[in-house]
Amino acid sequence: MADGHHRRPQPRHCRISVDGQPTECAANRSGLRRAIWRKAEPGWTICGIPEVLYTDHGCDFTSRHIEQVCAELKIRMIFSLVGQPRGRGRIERFFGTLNTCCLADLPGYLAPGASPKPSLTVAQLETALRHFIIETYNHTPHSTTKQPPETRWRQGGFLPQMPASLEQLDLLLLTVVKPRHVQRDGIRFQALRYISSILAGFVGEAVTIRYDPAD
Repeated sequence: MADGHHRRPQPRHCRISVDGQPTECAANRSGLRRAIWRKAEPGWTICGIPEVLYTDHGCDFTSRHIEQVCAELKIRMIFSLVGQPRGRGRIERFFGTLNTCCLADLPGYLAPGASPKPSLTVAQLETALRHFIIETYNHTPHSTTKQPPETRWRQGGFLPQMPASLEQLDLLLLTVVKPRHVQRDGIRFQALRYISSILAGFVGEAVTIRYDPAD
């Protein structure tokens, strides 16, 4: 496979050795949070709640939690067909461009047959990726649209739909919803009991709690 703009061969997988271990995909929920919310960098204006989320069948995207998140944000999920990577062509192409035009030039790149020593921290890798996306990718004409992504995004006065606040977005993305009943001695969850005077008026009622699974 070759990228339509750079015409460079693209291996199917890309890996970088960081601190002794190959990097893995960051938590999908955290990635979705970054994609939706406004970026701190003035050169990275793309943001907003997507209308459609195209994804594979990874366990995180088939979970009840991500289903709830998409329902609350009114995002329609479309799953690719199992065993048919052609259905993910656009994102696979971006990964290929990222691999050949950014990662391959970084120290610690795991090229076929190579065993490089770890040379980057996670923070350094993130800095390199940000620089590539903001300074190079967003300003390089796309072979299909003939326009840089940043230019195409700004056309037509499009206003993306945004969450009311970052706190609301975090509440949806980073916490999991569970139903519970308020007992006289509070709410029981994961062998713990939570007590508050606020719960006194809700004894016997069904409530929804949210918790951070990483906490």
